[in-house]
Amino acid sequence: MNILDTEARMPQSTRRRCLGGAAAATAALAWPALAQPAYPNRPVRLIVPFPAGGPVDTIGRAVAHKLSLLWGQQAIIDNRAGAGGIVGAEVAARAVADGYHLLVCSIHHTVLPSLRPRLSYDIERDFVPLTFGAMFPVVLVAHPSLPANNVAELIALDKKSPGQLSFGSSGSGGGTHLAGELFNMQAGTRLLHVPYKGSAPAMSGLLGGQVQLMFADAPTALPQINGGKVRALAVASARRSVLPPDIPTVAESGLPGYEAYSWAGFMAPAGTPKDIVQRLGTDIGRALNDPLVSQRLHAVGAEAAPGTPGAFAQMLHAEIAKWAGVVRAARIQVD
Repeated sequence: MNILDTEARMPQSTRRRCLGGAAAATAALAWPALAQPAYPNRPVRLIVPFPAGGPVDTIGRAVAHKLSLLWGQQAIIDNRAGAGGIVGAEVAARAVADGYHLLVCSIHHTVLPSLRPRLSYDIERDFVPLTFGAMFPVVLVAHPSLPANNVAELIALDKKSPGQLSFGSSGSGGGTHLAGELFNMQAGTRLLHVPYKGSAPAMSGLLGGQVQLMFADAPTALPQINGGKVRALAVASARRSVLPPDIPTVAESGLPGYEAYSWAGFMAPAGTPKDIVQRLGTDIGRALNDPLVSQRLHAVGAEAAPGTPGAFAQMLHAEIAKWAGVVRAARIQVD
């Protein structure tokens, strides 16, 4: 006797009770999915692996404020500074992949794999990209006494007396250091690197004449350029910046193909649900495109440039490979 025969021989009242019970069980199983609250339904934490007040922190805070307004739910900045961005990235990599813990990453996180091969996390494997955030133009600036008014003249000057000119940076292995080493590689120059403990001390070294050049981030460079204390030779990005629009690029003024800039972006732990990844990428992009957010970023020398998760993933991969080549060629080491 099969199940159809059994059902046919049941009294009608029994069949109604069985069918009713089955329907109730099915509804009970479906209820958790139907009752799942919309994302986000509690505060979202944006982990910034640098101190409060810096450029990356400023971008994170501007975006977090706008997200809070969009969601009607708090987006909170959590500063986890230390080891050049490593500490915060480790915290984010260990976080639950549910969309409630994000990482505000930077150029440092694509350089660190070459400088510190034994990291406890892998920036590509352990995270999923959400969107590129903003670019900080790097400006090649010179002491007023330097007898070079553009990149072509600088290259010619160095080749007359190789190794006599020096450039300051915010520290070994940082973005401004790597910009200078990339310049040396592509131009065939021998500019000497002088590391300082931060961008402000490096700029002080340039103003005092201890170094002749600096590949400076825009927030550090622009006040000194506008004050006439240093001379801007070129911006290092591939296109002219909207912040100092009258300064030519390195590529157009003597070194074709050169490109360097600092940046910040947004990631989530690997395994974050795809629908949440898509939602976050879209909403962070909306925040970055907000006129008030753009104004706030311009104030710290940054240009918003949101994009798709896929485009950001490709950019990260290319940046890791690019800076690995520079680190090897320049034999850069950090303690």
